[in-house]
Amino acid sequence: MSKHYEGSCHCGAVKFSYTGEEITKGVRCNCSICSRKGAMMSSEIIAPEALQIEAAEGALGLYQFGEKTARHFFCKNCGIYTFHQTVRKPGHYRVNLGCLDGVDVFALDADVFDGKHLL
Repeated sequence: MSKHYEGSCHCGAVKFSYTGEEITKGVRCNCSICSRKGAMMSSEIIAPEALQIEAAEGALGLYQFGEKTARHFFCKNCGIYTFHQTVRKPGHYRVNLGCLDGVDVFALDADVFDGKHLL
């Protein structure tokens, strides 16, 4: 069953939405950046055409490291990580479940992705 989700960073300068699978669990990654962020990501990998992104001019920041395949996006105003393009499926997204309206990440179970040993 699909559901529409809307989310944003803390200050609202970066907003996004998509329609996808109903969220019943999340994913945590143990790579160097994800373990420091501590965010829970969507289990579903979202196609680029399915994710609508609205950002105030100059608000959307990009951080890359290592092979620079993954693209980690954040709000330059409040610093919140909102979504990223994945290593395993470049150009496709996972979103920060903590940014979604009406999703309680503390009530969700999470799988752990071994990004630490991916490369």
